Amino acid sequence: MLYAYIRVSTDTQSVENQRFAIEEYCDKNSLKVNKWTKEIISGKISVQQRKLGRLIGMMKKGDTLICSEMSRLGRDMLMLMSVLNDCVQKGVKIIAIKGNYKLENNFMSKIFAMAYSISSELEREFISQRTKDALARKKAQGIKLGHPAGVKNKNRKLLGKECEIRGLMKNKTPFTEIARLLNVDRNTVRRFVKDMDEQKTS
Repeated sequence: MLYAYIRVSTDTQSVENQRFAIEEYCDKNSLKVNKWTKEIISGKISVQQRKLGRLIGMMKKGDTLICSEMSRLGRDMLMLMSVLNDCVQKGVKIIAIKGNYKLENNFMSKIFAMAYSISSELEREFISQRTKDALARKKAQGIKLGHPAGVKNKNRKLLGKECEIRGLMKNKTPFTEIARLLNVDRNTVRRFVKDMDEQKTS
């Protein structure tokens, strides 16, 4: 199946140029689009909150995702790398007409996957360091750290990472990405956040 994805940031922008570029490419390469997905949303919004996330979720191994250019998939490098990595892992091919990118199980895809892995590792290191700095400042100010007496949280894998998780959520990082960064299941993150909110309101 060939899926075409078109995105513009505002309703004052036209999708026609992107559609024309995709149709022209398909005509030249004897391809036929099976499904078009169009949305009007900022590329800064997380993939999971966009139609793109649902589209990738339904795609299967051997499918192809075509767009006019890579920036349609994500505006920042980490988000773009995440999309590319998810597609490569699923066996989904990506075609970006501008730049003539064709990413699948090939050398270029492996480079992107490696760059994504490095970017993710750096992000984890930066978050960890900021968390340690914040905790050190609180300790120096005499603020008692840790959970209040009597507070229980079943998700012990994430205990001590509350500041890190809140920082990621403040940046609108989806649960799926937080779970990947912290090497836990998405539902574990969801339950932990729910517990944190309950403790905050109790």
